[in-house]
Amino acid sequence: MQVHELLQLVDDAVYLNTGQHLNDLQRGVIEGTLKHQKYADIAETCGCSAGHAKDVGYELLQMLSDIFDEPVDKSNLKSVLDRQRNVNISLGDNSINSNSIGCIKVGSKNPKNKSDKNHSINTKLQQRKKNKAQIEKIDKLRDFGLSDEQIAEALDLPLEVVKQVETD
Repeated sequence: MQVHELLQLVDDAVYLNTGQHLNDLQRGVIEGTLKHQKYADIAETCGCSAGHAKDVGYELLQMLSDIFDEPVDKSNLKSVLDRQRNVNISLGDNSINSNSIGCIKVGSKNPKNKSDKNHSINTKLQQRKKNKAQIEKIDKLRDFGLSDEQIAEALDLPLEVVKQVETD
């Protein structure tokens, strides 16, 4: 996945939760982190001190941990973002494509005036959470020893959908 796509994913996620887009330094920290740069190098590129870049990076990674509901740090940022973006499973008539944002908490910090784009993203996020719950159900039923056919019947899903969910 390209750095600019991951930057957009982070910007969308932060905007949905704070009502504010990433500033230049935050974008620089995410981009530098994805390129495995040290905070000193990120700071040089962004025109600030290494300490300030590190502080901004820490706050941003904490925010992303809250948004994605999993620990996010410099060493796992790319894998977390890839995971949030890569679920491509269709459940029933609803689907999630590789352009959706996943596991984002939608709370009271959302901007009051939502645009159509934000409404569409929120709808995708809600569907993503529903699909994630279905995936967890499928995994649990497999743990109980049910076959894909039995799971499809129990959850009233097409067999092809159940088979799309990878086994651990």
